[in-house]
Amino acid sequence: MNLLAQIRKLLKDPPPEYAFEVSEAGIAWARQTRDGPQTGFEAIEPGVLAVSPLRDNVADPDAFFRHVKALAPANGKGRRRRAALILPDFCARVAVLDFDQFPSDAAEQLSLVRFRMKKSIPFDVDSAQVAYYVQARGGGRSVEVVAAVAPLEIIARYEAAFRSAGFEPGLVITSTLAALNLLEPEGVQVLARLSGAVLTAAVTEGRSLRLLRCVELPELTPEEVMRVLFPTCAFVEDTLGSRPRELLLCGFGEWEPVVAEQSSRDLGLEVRPLRSSFGEPGQANAGLLGFLAGAQA
Repeated sequence: MNLLAQIRKLLKDPPPEYAFEVSEAGIAWARQTRDGPQTGFEAIEPGVLAVSPLRDNVADPDAFFRHVKALAPANGKGRRRRAALILPDFCARVAVLDFDQFPSDAAEQLSLVRFRMKKSIPFDVDSAQVAYYVQARGGGRSVEVVAAVAPLEIIARYEAAFRSAGFEPGLVITSTLAALNLLEPEGVQVLARLSGAVLTAAVTEGRSLRLLRCVELPELTPEEVMRVLFPTCAFVEDTLGSRPRELLLCGFGEWEPVVAEQSSRDLGLEVRPLRSSFGEPGQANAGLLGFLAGAQA
């Protein structure tokens, strides 16, 4: 099952009433209504969250809970409300794993994915939450598995604030994985998304994810962005045997014209901003808008 189909399967009949995307800047939110989704943003003061894959992200639990509680309906009457929780890319690790053979038994699958991810993540995989799905490649080729791994403690601390506020996070996903719903499922595309000092570069081919890199930039400069995009595009040509159809940019703000011009000139790519019919995707809401696109599909 491909990525978009996997997400849409989780959103069927009906999708969660609420969806929240968490970032250091704040909480982007959406509520499903009969007239369509209502959206908004709850800003968070600096220092409340510190996104990392290595330590607790909630630096000020009381302040974070106050912000989450402000988003809960006043007339909840104790009823727990289903919600999707979209977490920052940098608190987790996502990889596309290649297997000559992949077992059919779920326990064996999980054990094998944990073993492969153990070599490439900076935290203990045995105390981490592991989610994965299979993308079978055609033509008798190997089986690809998309795996997402995050420390259980990090996920639990995010979830705890929402549970205390009366929400039930049934779907937890990272931001760029959700944002991939905004890409057209045609050809090879590269999505470059900036959130704070973290750059995520994702490569898709049709409806399948081929690569996802998440890098904390040492400096916030266009040159550092290009140092990530160059090897990403080289991977596309070397591994997939073709050039990307286009490069999509998200979250670059005033840098976007500079990054677009350099990418067009140095990489020879068509460049355009990531778009959504629900609003303008940016550093703090691209995953939420991708979630809404998946829920409407």
